[in-house]
Amino acid sequence: MTAILNFFKKILGAASQTQQKKTSRVGKIYSRSEHNISRSQISENALKVLYRLKKAGFDAYLVGGCVRDLLLGREPKDFDVATNASPEQVKRTFRNCRLIGRRFRLAHIYFGQEIIEVATFRGGEAEEDSGQQVVHEDGRLLRDNVFGTIEQDAWRRDFTVNSLYYNIRDFSVVDYTGGMEDHAKAVLKLIGDPVTRYREDPVRMLRAVRFAVKLGFSIDPETEKPIYELTELLRGIPAARLFDETLKLFMSGYGLQTFEMLRHYNLFAVLFPDSDKCLETEDHDFPRVFLVKALQNSDNRVAEGKTVMPYFLFAAFLWEPLQLEAKRLMDSGENEAFAYQHAASGILNRQVKVTAIPKRVTQSMREVWLLQSRFTKRSGVRPYRLLSHPRFRAAYDFLLLRAQAGDVDAELADWWSRFQQVDEAEQKKMTRPAKNSRHKGRSRRSGKFRSKKTKSNTHE
Repeated sequence: MTAILNFFKKILGAASQTQQKKTSRVGKIYSRSEHNISRSQISENALKVLYRLKKAGFDAYLVGGCVRDLLLGREPKDFDVATNASPEQVKRTFRNCRLIGRRFRLAHIYFGQEIIEVATFRGGEAEEDSGQQVVHEDGRLLRDNVFGTIEQDAWRRDFTVNSLYYNIRDFSVVDYTGGMEDHAKAVLKLIGDPVTRYREDPVRMLRAVRFAVKLGFSIDPETEKPIYELTELLRGIPAARLFDETLKLFMSGYGLQTFEMLRHYNLFAVLFPDSDKCLETEDHDFPRVFLVKALQNSDNRVAEGKTVMPYFLFAAFLWEPLQLEAKRLMDSGENEAFAYQHAASGILNRQVKVTAIPKRVTQSMREVWLLQSRFTKRSGVRPYRLLSHPRFRAAYDFLLLRAQAGDVDAELADWWSRFQQVDEAEQKKMTRPAKNSRHKGRSRRSGKFRSKKTKSNTHE
């Protein structure tokens, strides 16, 4: 009798656990009166996509970062849509659609400069040997085109606050993962087992930092803990993808805070190994001060609605490694010009293996670096020639940052600031060669090199 009772208890207990698991995956619906999202905040083109999918008989939701930002009262940068329509069905519904991606098959709907990204609900694990899901031996997902339901899709997303769905049918917000509660608590929490989710995609560690800084959220302790142990997984990520992620980290107006948090989790060392070594052995705090000045400068520009050029920031990150390498070469007997050229090649060759910086960016970085030595040559026609160089303005901004950080004499930066403001007669006085100079007389032709006055801090 006892054995029979234990048997039934076991069965009932298992059933209870199954029921709890099902209940935990049932979405909670927040009606229009329970949230602050309004259609007036949503892109007109995103609404067109949502309504057309609905009219075609499909489910359509805004999802991810746009819902998260709308709940914060912020204007989203992009609007993403999730649907039960397959990529091919989406393409048949929109003439202005293009299917992209291999790892994740997506539909892009084009409206001039605006692109609305439409993703089919992701499912669970694919059947063995189906080819729809490919996993690397270290746990990374290489291909994932398994489609499913909205519930499955929600549990496949990265953070709870990014797994909220705005339903165009009744204007409600659907939450399967507790994202609304975490959003209210300002907590960033991974969905599922953090170690498994980081192994699936190590870039999630960088995303955790980016979102925490951008949103002003804290990182849940269970989400935070594995980061310290799994940073090396990022070395298996393609360099091109890490370059894109690095731009997101440092070009959004929160670069300085992001830098500090990346260093806290030892993630910066993976992205910029040469720079991190310099920070570990910094002399009189110069590298850190210089980077802080550069990041503050870029953050201020973003806040003012100005552009920030990637080459300027990357040049700042790698400036100290470049100088150390050039010094080593000069100590070995190379002249200064060749030492800096060879050092630039060596530093960039190593860095592009980590973050695949495009050639157009590395070329501009080289110019900013190599122009620094020309600022010391202030007689004759050379200042005029430098002033007319296409990369002068960025190089001048770089010089100002160096002066602020104590890397160069402030008098040099002041001279160049004044040189750009004074009239032609005063410029000639400032550039007059010393007596017996072999360049004597060339200053009479300096007028033809005169450029328009240049404002500082442009990076253009």
